[in-house]
Amino acid sequence: MSAARCLFVSDLHGREDRYAKLYEQVRARRPAAVFLGGDLLPHALSRRRARGGAEQDFVREVIAGGFAGLRAELGDAYPRVFAILGNDDPRAEEEGFERAGADGLWDYAHGRRIAWREFQVYGYACVPPTPFQLKDWERYDVSRSIDPGCVPPEEGWRSVAADERELRHGTIDHDLRALTAGQDLLGAILLLHSPPYRTTLDRAALDGKQVDHVPLDVHVGSIAVRRFIEERGPLLTLHGHVHESARITGQWRERIGRTWAFSAAHDGPELAVVEFDPRAPESARRTLH
Repeated sequence: MSAARCLFVSDLHGREDRYAKLYEQVRARRPAAVFLGGDLLPHALSRRRARGGAEQDFVREVIAGGFAGLRAELGDAYPRVFAILGNDDPRAEEEGFERAGADGLWDYAHGRRIAWREFQVYGYACVPPTPFQLKDWERYDVSRSIDPGCVPPEEGWRSVAADERELRHGTIDHDLRALTAGQDLLGAILLLHSPPYRTTLDRAALDGKQVDHVPLDVHVGSIAVRRFIEERGPLLTLHGHVHESARITGQWRERIGRTWAFSAAHDGPELAVVEFDPRAPESARRTLH
């Protein structure tokens, strides 16, 4: 059976130097698959979208262009690529990811179940409500409640129209259950932008901070994701979103029951790369480039 070496990155935030490092790692490591865990586009893209301004077609020119170059260079050694967006990425850019997916550059995985070798890959981009204004990828978590200082999903702004009832009543909990209903997850790899709640992967730098005299929870991950992992026990989950968690906790992976959970989020200038084999996830390693 051929090797199943995989590379996982997240939260590149449109840094072209990080993409250049990623492409170099793909050339050097020749992985079987690459997982892109969201927050892939420049921060400024969201602000320009909000103002209706013009912007570089970053998806086509930098991301799709880079992977197209790799495909031409590597030929049959070109990896399977799975991608989701994240809460800092305008959903208006989803169309570009769908186009590149149709061209065979990657599998756009949000809300989908995709077969790869003996595994099943599930993608889901949404995160619980944040203090930020872009709401394309935010959902209530397990109920219609939000943490102090956060903005409800039906407020803020969106780059594409959304169903008002879904905004008010949809939850991450419901979405994950619907996405995986009736499926055996023993061989499942979940590509999720949000980390699970109260783990070493969702630890934010909120120590001592308050909103209206209410202390903020330093754990900002998803309760629904945590419960889902505990109840369903997928093989492996991949996360980003909370950049500083690995620096604060000293950990980028955690075992929850039988499930290994990895984070590729990083708050330094480097590109963090998690290299793993889903057949032996305990041997995963994370390097900075």
